[in-house]
Amino acid sequence: MGSIKIRLLSFFADSAARGRPAKRKMTTRLTKAAHSRTVNVSILLAILAIFASIFPLDAYSQSRSISSPATAKPDDAAGKYTGPGSCASTTCHGSIVPRSDNRVLQNEYSIWIVKDKHSKAYAALTGPIGERMAKILGISAAETAPRCLACHAVDVPQSERGRTFELSEGVSCESCHGPAAGWLGPHTERDWTHQKSLALGMYDTRDLTKRSEKCLSCHLGNDEKSVDHEMIAAGHPDLFFELDTFSDVMPRHWKEPGEPGEAAGTDPWYNVRELTSGQAVQLRQSLLRLASRSHGKIWPEYSELQCYACHHSLTPPEQSWRQARGYPGRRPGNPPWNPSRYAVFRDVVRQLDGENAEKLDSELSRLGQLMSQLNPDRNAVETSATNSAHLADELLAKMNSAPYDPEVTLHLLQKISADADDISGQGEHSAAQAAMAIQSLFLAYERNEKLQNSDQLRAAIKGLFQELQNPSAYDPARFAAQMKQVNALLR
Repeated sequence: MGSIKIRLLSFFADSAARGRPAKRKMTTRLTKAAHSRTVNVSILLAILAIFASIFPLDAYSQSRSISSPATAKPDDAAGKYTGPGSCASTTCHGSIVPRSDNRVLQNEYSIWIVKDKHSKAYAALTGPIGERMAKILGISAAETAPRCLACHAVDVPQSERGRTFELSEGVSCESCHGPAAGWLGPHTERDWTHQKSLALGMYDTRDLTKRSEKCLSCHLGNDEKSVDHEMIAAGHPDLFFELDTFSDVMPRHWKEPGEPGEAAGTDPWYNVRELTSGQAVQLRQSLLRLASRSHGKIWPEYSELQCYACHHSLTPPEQSWRQARGYPGRRPGNPPWNPSRYAVFRDVVRQLDGENAEKLDSELSRLGQLMSQLNPDRNAVETSATNSAHLADELLAKMNSAPYDPEVTLHLLQKISADADDISGQGEHSAAQAAMAIQSLFLAYERNEKLQNSDQLRAAIKGLFQELQNPSAYDPARFAAQMKQVNALLR
């Protein structure tokens, strides 16, 4: 899964020890590890503040010939991308200090440019690893290759690029919020509504299903954007995702329902809903991707399998937990399917919808057996994956509408952590999903309620991430023991 995942998991472990407020603060250590050219965040913020006082970001906009939203030129018609500079004015989203008098913080651009790794996505293509990957893959330059630009930039057709658009600005505002030319000016008007912006091309990230789909279009992939085994072998990190955790690590540049300053009556358990809905979408999209790949040029596509079933530290037979466990349900030597995107969702569904949980369990068990053969039957895999995706989609609606409260959240924590032996035995990918889910649920609970032993729980959850620091040396017995320690503290 690579060093990037290790650094992220290390960050999650530190966050678990401190609680949600700290989880939302991107640490200098993580930023420097991911981008060697990024300096201390506090220094950058200070520099940005000084820069803004001398040369306001409005001037930056003007220097790039960006008109203010109210005076946007008509040639940037609806459906065109204008670039992040269009949002950079200090009176729009480029403020240094977040606003407290409305629900929009207005420092979203400043957070993105200083703290968010998405802003460095294009630059990653031009670094030494990007250049080496391009050489291995036979690409002249990663920064010009469509398969790389699909997720490392806003790579839209020339006809959709406004006058101020710059490809090199990486994964920016319009990557998630959609082409801004149509709504950029009007959305600043008094009494303007979110629905009006949507009608003019804004993407609805307030909808958890759509937000998850947008994130997963790159953090999982689809028919147009794909990280396959070839690309992973060349050096690209394996893809893993959990919506609530990854949203915090960005870090978030928006207010959530239930936060101070949000309207009364908003959802105080929004993070639980975000977790469960994200898990449902992730499973559904991964199954649809598998169904599509089943008729691809290369089959089986090895990135659908458990990486560390093959890529792991070799030990003497008497020290091998894999050989001690055996290979239930498959022939020894056959690499197993990666079920990590169901590992946690299975426990969520069992908690919220027992009847449909059995149906999904049965279908995914069949799919796992099919995919754990050396040459899986393409048609059978497509049928099983498609059927499972439909079941996941039906459950998604229930995840979105389910009532969440302290009792449900605590039961989910207890249920997932009690599933220690099964989850840990599915491999490092599944263990990582469990660690992220447990942390997210714990922090959501702590936000609304308090546990007497919360400090002990934070330390125990941090221990889960510490077990994942060296994926190829992952030991399920140790991870299961740590999960059981978490579960004991929740009783």
